[in-house]
Amino acid sequence: MCTGKCSKCIGITLFPLAACAIVSNILLYFPNGRVLQLSEITDLVWFFHGILGAGILVILPAFMMLGAGGAGCCANRCGRPWAGAESSMLLSVVLAVLGFAGGAYCAVISSLGLIGGPLCDTGDGEYLYPFRNDTLEDNYLFNQTTWSICKEPENIILWNIVLFSILLAIGVIEAILCFIQVINGLTGFICGTCMRKRK
Repeated sequence: MCTGKCSKCIGITLFPLAACAIVSNILLYFPNGRVLQLSEITDLVWFFHGILGAGILVILPAFMMLGAGGAGCCANRCGRPWAGAESSMLLSVVLAVLGFAGGAYCAVISSLGLIGGPLCDTGDGEYLYPFRNDTLEDNYLFNQTTWSICKEPENIILWNIVLFSILLAIGVIEAILCFIQVINGLTGFICGTCMRKRK
């Protein structure tokens, strides 16, 4: 596959992933569909790893990849005009690095969210992190019987596990795709041509 088509395919793939990451991050603010006070929401959600990291920081390079892909031409170094600016393979590489950082950031924060567990009420009306001090061997992820310690919000542990897992997977996939685009874009820039179609 030529570098232009590859860039376009990666750009198209990144859009639904970024949208899913943004939605998943927003859902973390409403466990089980409930509206909580700010102090009752898990702290790692406020890092905006899905909205900013796997969302906005990935949508920007996705747009550029579509522009750099042009009409699917092979190894186009200059690209074509896009949004009033000259898109290029080199610029798509720079933004792909940004997208890689966003995906990796999302993956790291999601991993920490999975390991540390949610903020919840253990029955005395006080919200705390009951699993934060657990070792990896004793982690709640591998011992479902400990989930009953969280009384409120209802199903908060399952809610967090599912959404943080989705964000982790999305972050990893986006980081891989953006890394591929870095290689692809450098190949297109170094080996490509700078030809334009005449009207």
